Amino acid sequence: MTRGKTFIVSGPSGVGKSTVLKALMEKRKNLYFSISATTREVREGEVDGIHYHFISVDEFRDWIARDEFLEYAEYVGNFYGTPKKFVDAAMDRGDDVILDIEVQGTLQVCAKRPETVRIFIAPPSWEELERRLTGRGTNTPEDIQSRLLRAKVEFQTADTYDYFVINDSVENAVRELDAIITAEHCKPADRMEIIRGK
Repeated sequence: MTRGKTFIVSGPSGVGKSTVLKALMEKRKNLYFSISATTREVREGEVDGIHYHFISVDEFRDWIARDEFLEYAEYVGNFYGTPKKFVDAAMDRGDDVILDIEVQGTLQVCAKRPETVRIFIAPPSWEELERRLTGRGTNTPEDIQSRLLRAKVEFQTADTYDYFVINDSVENAVRELDAIITAEHCKPADRMEIIRGK
């Protein structure tokens, strides 16, 4: 059994990452979707270990001190981070790991683990991104403009990623993501390990 790989998936708000990743998880059974740790309060309907790993601020700071996060950030007074131990456990059992994180988190992860595969998901056009954000019906016009401005900043880093997927349809995006994961497991170093029995 070969060890799994870690794949980061980034992209602007409204691009459809959650929908695409859900479909990808249904297609590939050996994928582990990384669950973040957070210090924020549990919301109604949320389950510890499924939606987030809910921990105290003191525990989070202790994990930081012990270098137990691949990446972490503070947002609106709460901490969020990707614990190493769950990612490593999944990879050790041969599963590939999906991290749905933003650009800053990607930089942190890749500084620690340069072999991490980075995939940027983009909309087919700016007009389509705006249409998707508006279509949610949950964002104010000001919020939509703020998200679009942030998307422009995120796009400036897209060429630092290993792959660029355009989500013009869920089916096409999933097909490309599936192909990327397969291709990454066809690297000579990985295949030679299998032949050698390592």
